[in-house]
Amino acid sequence: MDYLRVGKIVNTQGLRGEVRVISQTDFPDKRYKIGSQLTLFQEQRDDPVVLTIKSYRRHKNFDVLSFEDHPSINDVEKYRDGILKVYADDLQVLSENEFYYHEIIDLEVLTVDGKKIGKVKEILSPGANDVWVVKRESKKDVLIPYIEPVVKKIDLANGVVKIEWMEGLIDDET
Repeated sequence: MDYLRVGKIVNTQGLRGEVRVISQTDFPDKRYKIGSQLTLFQEQRDDPVVLTIKSYRRHKNFDVLSFEDHPSINDVEKYRDGILKVYADDLQVLSENEFYYHEIIDLEVLTVDGKKIGKVKEILSPGANDVWVVKRESKKDVLIPYIEPVVKKIDLANGVVKIEWMEGLIDDET
């Protein structure tokens, strides 16, 4: 069965069994809906754990979740650093020009005039727009804002993203 990552548990929150999650989903209201199920994967465990959402809220830059049958901090401490995933079959159809993170990660990034920048290795969601972390050969990673003036074309069939280079966006010296 295929799974897709929706977040990582980074810490506990309070004493009542809540956890802080750094989300990697554009659909937190759907993924963390009360009664929804997530599958937790941990490096030290061979068998994933199915968890049912009991509560969900936003707190600062985190999604805060609690799970059914996990009423205390003692029940969830062991889940720290665990990866929360959903079944790939649970994906919903997106509108035109909308993409899932897993579709963007590993795409080749080129400027509109064909200069190779690197590959998308991660997507950050710090606020108003996503930011793509692009890994470059023998250079520091570069951050590309996912905004219309910068990202010009996403071609999933050919595995390519074309961007408009803007002054200060990429420092070729680093």
